[in-house]
Amino acid sequence: MTKAAELAKMGEVLTNSQIGGRRNIVINGAMQVAQRSTSAVTGLGASSGYFTVDRFKMHFANTAGRLTMSQEAITDLSGFSEAIKLDCTTADTSIAAGELASIQTRFEGTDLQQLKKGTSDAEKITVSFYVKGNASATYTCELYDNDNTRHNGQEFSVTTSWTRVVLTFAGDTTGKLDNNNDNSFQINWNLHAGSTYTGGTFSSNTWTTTTNQRIGDNQTSFFDSTDRTFFITGIQMEVGSQATPFEHRSFGEELALCQRYFYKTQADSTYDFFSNGVAISSTLAYNGLSFPCKMRSAPSLETSGDLRNYRDGGKPITGVAINHTSTYFCVLECTSSGGGLTAGDGNLFGANNDDDASVIFKAEL
Repeated sequence: MTKAAELAKMGEVLTNSQIGGRRNIVINGAMQVAQRSTSAVTGLGASSGYFTVDRFKMHFANTAGRLTMSQEAITDLSGFSEAIKLDCTTADTSIAAGELASIQTRFEGTDLQQLKKGTSDAEKITVSFYVKGNASATYTCELYDNDNTRHNGQEFSVTTSWTRVVLTFAGDTTGKLDNNNDNSFQINWNLHAGSTYTGGTFSSNTWTTTTNQRIGDNQTSFFDSTDRTFFITGIQMEVGSQATPFEHRSFGEELALCQRYFYKTQADSTYDFFSNGVAISSTLAYNGLSFPCKMRSAPSLETSGDLRNYRDGGKPITGVAINHTSTYFCVLECTSSGGGLTAGDGNLFGANNDDDASVIFKAEL
């Protein structure tokens, strides 16, 4: 063996032994973090959105099929304890042209410049993941360049046992990714599709702009039966043609990465206060809240539960709005009913012994 071959082999051994440093570009690939809900969410299919596991979005278009999505505890795959589970609850066997159902994970362009996409030395990309289902099936995994409307798909098989799928995609010398914090790139696991996406001649592992060539010729419809299930975990995307062992990160690290896109602060049985501030009038208080990390963009706000401005026993809040926000913190306008606040007094913004009360900030792709 030549010296060059020895060095190459040593590099391969080091990488496969997970001494190669940060490799996995996917956030929450082991499905550990589910800030929205760790319980099953039912009846999905009418509209797209993030429902359970962080960083994984369900995309639906025009289908009558419905499914339940959950973060599922698993014990039959060594090294992993959670997976996404999809369970078909309403079949759709009359597939119209524009129908589509997929799991997506999305990436900011600034995080993918190492792919060198759109250049003469564009890198190959390897995607790996573990899947199983109730029966054999064939679906399509797709890389989607949202900046240039380009896509590259490959079929993969599902059996009743956990299987690691490894797919290496050709580097794309056309279409650079924007170097910004917008949705530049996606991995799509396409599980159901109509002829708008299947009607052309599919060419595996080929970058194209033709919509009707996005889905493989052997595609199964997830909505073909209410017996159909699909499990996925251990998702990894890395630069190059070598699939390395899954890169496990701590729960705390994954949570911090997820909170750039979605931050939920929730009351519990021992802690009912979200932030402090000052009363501006008898019915209005301003309360500041810092985010645990820099969010992708200035977030939108959602609230739920019995929220209170706490002064003299707590005044029910009738409205919460953002007065000022950045990617690091926000000032909330908390309006109480019935007066009772005194301008200039300190104020605590919290919940009235309501463990379901929450304040949510969204900066999703």
